[in-house]
Amino acid sequence: MSQPFKDHFGPDLVADLARRISAVEPLFPVTAFSAQVAPQLAPLELKDRVALIARGLRDHLPPDYPAALQVLLAILGPPHSAAEGMFTDGWYLMPLAAFVEHYGLDHLDESLAAMHAITQRHTAEFAIRPFLVRYPAQTLNTLHGWTSDPSFHVRRLVSEGTRPRLPWATRLPQFIADPAPVLALLERLKDDPSPFVRKSVANNLNDIAKDHPDLVLATLARWRDQAGTERQWIIRHALRTLVKQGHPVALQLLGAEPPQVELVALTITPARVTIGAAVTLHATLRSRARLPQHLVVDYVLQMPGRRGEQRTKVFKLRSQQLAPGATLELVKRHSFAPVTVRALYAGSYRFALQVNGVVLGTATVEVAPAAV
Repeated sequence: MSQPFKDHFGPDLVADLARRISAVEPLFPVTAFSAQVAPQLAPLELKDRVALIARGLRDHLPPDYPAALQVLLAILGPPHSAAEGMFTDGWYLMPLAAFVEHYGLDHLDESLAAMHAITQRHTAEFAIRPFLVRYPAQTLNTLHGWTSDPSFHVRRLVSEGTRPRLPWATRLPQFIADPAPVLALLERLKDDPSPFVRKSVANNLNDIAKDHPDLVLATLARWRDQAGTERQWIIRHALRTLVKQGHPVALQLLGAEPPQVELVALTITPARVTIGAAVTLHATLRSRARLPQHLVVDYVLQMPGRRGEQRTKVFKLRSQQLAPGATLELVKRHSFAPVTVRALYAGSYRFALQVNGVVLGTATVEVAPAAV
């Protein structure tokens, strides 16, 4: 099992970071820095650990921000040539990005240049957000220039850093209210040669669609004209939340019209399980259309919350063409094992089979507490 993200930011990372800094700045107080930071890490979660390390850097580097920043930039190393590098060996740079985020707001030009460099080795998608709030015009102008940067890491920062609802990050209320400045950037990136950038574009549009679905649908309808394979992928990925919600226009954009199918059978077995066990969903669909039709099949799970309230989660099942008169057999195993992002509680769980946004049938499973 992989370690939690927060465990990347323990005493070993502090020691490694101190070693890297002392190699370029021999006067850096390695012992004092480590003694201040390392003992405080254990009870903290991820972002608080990163902020603590950044605060330790601020306390032990030169008091002049540009001078301190130059020390940190000297340890960056070469840019990553592949997208995966930021997720494998760039963890020690996350406190550097946090240093810029927390202490660089009075130095716009130096901080933007630093983020341009840092994002090519790790990411600056969190660091840039307070600059978008304080200096919206200047920062957006810089991002427009970065849409044609030679580094795909920098181009990805343009789309990822402006996501209105970026996970783990503070929201950008000005873009939640008016996403037009963000859409102008995404317009320039919609045919980017890097799949890393195109995925970020799609994720940004998916964020915007949560507050402005009609605007995103109109944008993607325009993008669909003369769209190549790569842009078509962006459209599908950007519409995923609206499709799960059964939004009819989103489904139509994907070629999924109101379904002409019959639900022949829907079963969930076993009908009673305990938390930690699994069930199997079996469904049979038969076409009643005279032409082939595109089907987007999901199942919607209504489940009890901690206080008895109902929660809803949509799971992807299948997306495919169905020939006239043809039958589609679907089998899906669903686990009731607890996961970090979703607690499970005993009670009735209702499965609803949804085809092109239309619920065709339901089945219920009773889930009991796990045996002690």
